[in-house]
Order: sequence, then C-alpha cells, then structure tokens
Amino acid sequence: MKKIVEELRQLVAFKKTTDVGDVVFIAAKEPKMLFYAYVNKIERDSSRKDEWWHLHLTLLSVPLQKITWTLRTEQMNGQEIFTMGGEERFLQAVDFGEKREKQLGSDKKVSMLKRVK
Repeated sequence: MKKIVEELRQLVAFKKTTDVGDVVFIAAKEPKMLFYAYVNKIERDSSRKDEWWHLHLTLLSVPLQKITWTLRTEQMNGQEIFTMGGEERFLQAVDFGEKREKQLGSDKKVSMLKRVK
C-alpha cells in the first residue's frame, strides 16, 4: 500500500486537511479499489478520549452510496495508512486548484497521459 500511495502522490494533488465539502480519494489494497467520495459531514466521536472523527461520505459510484467511517485525524488527512477489516486503506482530500498543474509542467502532463492510455 505504501508504494501505491507514493505513486498516487505523484499523480494527484492532495490537500493537507480534510473538510466538509471536499472530495477525497480512497485507495484499498484488497480488494484493489481506487475511488472518490464526497465529504458530507465530520463529527467528533465523543465516546473516545483521543481525537477520532465520524467521517460521513458519499461514494461517487453508481448508485451513490453513503458510508460513515470512524478515523483518527492523521488517517482522514492522508498522513497515515490504516486498516479496516484487516485490509489496508488510504484516504486524502483532493486539491482541485491550479497549483499542481504549475508544479508538474507540460512535460510531466504528457508523460502522465501516455501512462493512462
């Protein structure tokens, strides 16, 4: 999973934090899945002493699916790979700003397009 996350960081511009209204990228090692979700709501889990959060998501799939994951701050901000049901997961908010395009430059964009085809 670590290698997958490193490759994703080369291809996708990520935000440092996750907020309501963000689109997050989710990667799962088994089953191998890459997908996006919309963050509907973030609530503090008051039943725990440490900082845990209920992250209410809508998976951007057909049909749309609503899920709630309980994650620590580092897990919902892409700073830590975590497990669910014994399987590794990664989640981080996507930065749709122009900053990433300027960083990549035109050569990097072309090589990325070749890899996708």
